[in-house]
Amino acid sequence: MRQEPEQEIDADAILALNRAHEAETSRLDAAGLAALLAEAFMVGLREGGRAAFLLALDERAGYDSPNFRWFRERYARFVYVDRVVVAPDRRGEGLARALYEELFARAEAAGHVLVGCEVNLAPPNPGSLAFHAALGFAELGQGRPAGRDKLVAYLGRSLGSGPASAQKG
Repeated sequence: MRQEPEQEIDADAILALNRAHEAETSRLDAAGLAALLAEAFMVGLREGGRAAFLLALDERAGYDSPNFRWFRERYARFVYVDRVVVAPDRRGEGLARALYEELFARAEAAGHVLVGCEVNLAPPNPGSLAFHAALGFAELGQGRPAGRDKLVAYLGRSLGSGPASAQKG
């Protein structure tokens, strides 16, 4: 797991911030957070997770999310953003953009060719779609994850010289 070296993770703050945004992300309890942290490619934090956090995994993770599996079934090398959340009173400060820029640099340095995520289409999350488009993400597909009442867009951003189409054979 990689995180900001000078910061400790405030798990309670991350869980509280996530709980306030479950409609956009998904439920997360202490055990689920611990599992994500143990397998994370990157844990991006601002103020220990009180102001913002980003949790990302690469293709080697044993994560059982249907959205993560969507990427694993299609791409050999990728980093998947499981969730990124910014506290409402800290929005507009560029925290999420900074976390993503850090992720892009780390993922490219590690040889990944794609950063992927999903964003809700139903229920709609137009702010997240616009944010990701501004960062260079493009839609790769859509899906309705089993057991969830959501329609999502799978988004990806190519890194370096690697094509987003570096799909499995």
